[in-house]
Formats: sequence, C-alpha cells, structure tokens
Amino acid sequence: MNFIQVDIIGLSTSPSSGGAYALVLGEMDGSRRLPIIIGAFEAQAIALELEKIQPPRPMTHDLLRDMLDAVGADVTDIVIDELRDGTFFAKIRYAYNGDDGQLDARPSDAVALAVRVDAPIYVSPAVLEEAGIPTEEESVSALTTSSTTEEEPAKSMSKLERMEQQLQKAIEAEDYEEAAELRDQIAKLKGEQN
Repeated sequence: MNFIQVDIIGLSTSPSSGGAYALVLGEMDGSRRLPIIIGAFEAQAIALELEKIQPPRPMTHDLLRDMLDAVGADVTDIVIDELRDGTFFAKIRYAYNGDDGQLDARPSDAVALAVRVDAPIYVSPAVLEEAGIPTEEESVSALTTSSTTEEEPAKSMSKLERMEQQLQKAIEAEDYEEAAELRDQIAKLKGEQN
C-alpha cells in the first residue's frame, strides 16, 4: 500500500477542551490536514522534542528510543493506518537484525517517538480520505458546489451545508479541534443519509 507522508503542522488547544490537544498533521505533497485529539502528556512530549527542550530526566518516549537504540533496532517510520469508531490506530515500524517488524501504538505515542528518532510519518490514504480536512484550495471548491446561490435564501441551506460552512470557518481560524468534531458529525450525517 502506498502511504501518504505527513509532517507535524502544530499542536493546538482551546480552554474548553478539558486538557485535550489537537495534533495537526499535514500532507507534504497536498493540502489536507489531519487533526488527531491527544492527551496533554503526549502533547507535551511532542512539543518538548520539537522545541529541542531537554527535560532533566528522560521522559517515557525518550526511554523507548533509548531501549530500541540499546538493542540495535532502528525505527524506519510510523504509519497511522486505521480509523475505527473515531479512534486512530498506528504502527511503529522498525528494523532489527535484518528483519522488519512493527508494534501497535497510539498515534500520539508513535509521533512522540518519531520526532525523537527523526523517522518519517505516514498516513494511509483511506484514513486521510475519511478524516482529512481540506485546506483552502480543496475546500473552497467543495463548498462552492453545496453553497446557496443568490436566488436561494440562506434559510434553505441543509443542516449538512451549514455544518460544512462551519467546518470551513473552523479551518480558516485554525481551530482544528472544532474542525475535527465537525468532520466527525458531517461523516455521521452523510452516513445516515446513505
């Protein structure tokens, strides 16, 4: 399977998030964004490494990196390969003694390790298609086809169209947590209509 390489665009939170953060991944050769809700500890682990801040004692992800290094295993990449019931799943792929292996992981832990070992991050096309949020280039054309014309009053917009407009506004405001929630609601609504 051909995976799509992504890069970390950022981490965001809002006061109403209850301690959750949105890890935002972006296509390297495209314009879609993939927000993944993660915990505060994992967000801190990723942020510290991105900012090259060395804590006084090793964090859990540092320990994992050091253990893999001590036994001679090399992390080749990580893959976010599944989205099931709103939960993302990932694999840490590695090479050890000439053999390839993989470990199941939460995407947040896999990304925290990837930034420590400078491993590329990939997403399966199916996950990006289902949960990816298009940025301006793609989303404008998608919204244009569903927006109202001058002859149609705004009141006649469907619930789905209103949610798609809210999604676009959340993306423009870089409120990826809100965008992720709207994306999931839109997917659910589209599933009910089919």
